[in-house]
Amino acid sequence: MKKLKFLPLLFVVLLAFTTQSMATLSSKSEIENDSNDALRTFYKEVKGSKKYLEHAKAYLVFPDVKEAGFFFGGKYGEGVLRVGNASKAYYSITSASVGFQMGAQMHHMIIAFTSDAALNKFLLDDDEWETDVDGKITIAEWNSKEELDDTDFEDDMVAFVYDAKGMLGSFTMEGTRFKRINP
Repeated sequence: MKKLKFLPLLFVVLLAFTTQSMATLSSKSEIENDSNDALRTFYKEVKGSKKYLEHAKAYLVFPDVKEAGFFFGGKYGEGVLRVGNASKAYYSITSASVGFQMGAQMHHMIIAFTSDAALNKFLLDDDEWETDVDGKITIAEWNSKEELDDTDFEDDMVAFVYDAKGMLGSFTMEGTRFKRINP
């Protein structure tokens, strides 16, 4: 019975270690360069993606999201919010998870805001925004024969996860937080 009292403490320590070990604050120029590379890859891999982002109200680019887990897991990345082609602010993405999971991977992520309401909600939430509480992000799925501009996404936010390296299998409960940073 005493062992069960230490389980929550063990979870918090492991979670802090996992998330903190992945967190490295990059400079603005590193984030900008890496984001530009991630966008070039996105434009190359997904037909119509450049046109799609030009029509979005804004988009977040996270060029290197690192994720790892073994029953307890975490995710961390740093990126830039762009309106048009102009960088407006920098954000980190942090996530904690618990459940059946094992492995590690790194991937690129772009979150497109397709409505003014979604963008304003994101910007007005006092520099922190949590997806499990305040919003829903649709993960886009497409195949190589589809063009993105032919796809109709009805949700206010659409996430694209691509160029994954590594392997992570999971069935977990997860919460994700976006926080404004000053690199």
